Amino acid sequence: MSNKKTQIGEGAMVEYVTAMIGGQLFGLPISRVQDVFMPERVTRVPLSSREIAGVLNLRGRIVTVVDMRARLGLPAEDGKTPMAVGVDLRGESYGLLIDQIGEVLRLPEAGMEENPVNLDPRMAKLAGGVHRLDGQLMVVLDVDRVLELKTEVQMAA
Repeated sequence: MSNKKTQIGEGAMVEYVTAMIGGQLFGLPISRVQDVFMPERVTRVPLSSREIAGVLNLRGRIVTVVDMRARLGLPAEDGKTPMAVGVDLRGESYGLLIDQIGEVLRLPEAGMEENPVNLDPRMAKLAGGVHRLDGQLMVVLDVDRVLELKTEVQMAA
């Protein structure tokens, strides 16, 4: 996992951790993913936006949990235990709630395309591009854009 980009004949390869959210396949650049965990004992934060599910203690670190369904404007899914993907931004730890984690995909950097014009605007504002896989579109999440909500919440406080 130490080598994030590998030179191969046709160019650089990028590894993505795949995740399903509301039936859509997303990819997070593996270089941004710290860990994957089951969120337990999430504490709600008063006056936070509905996109913030709360905070939890993960191995001694306070992690802000972001509800990716709410972030994407999707309805909540009841009864299923969500997974969380741990990411960092400027030294702060976040857990992105997802429906389920998938495999790690190695894709050519050159294969990433701009967001298609017909991509759902709620996804487009968080996407850094897309990869077309066998009959499926993988939306690449731009972790910085996903976490931009944090500054909006702090400013409102």
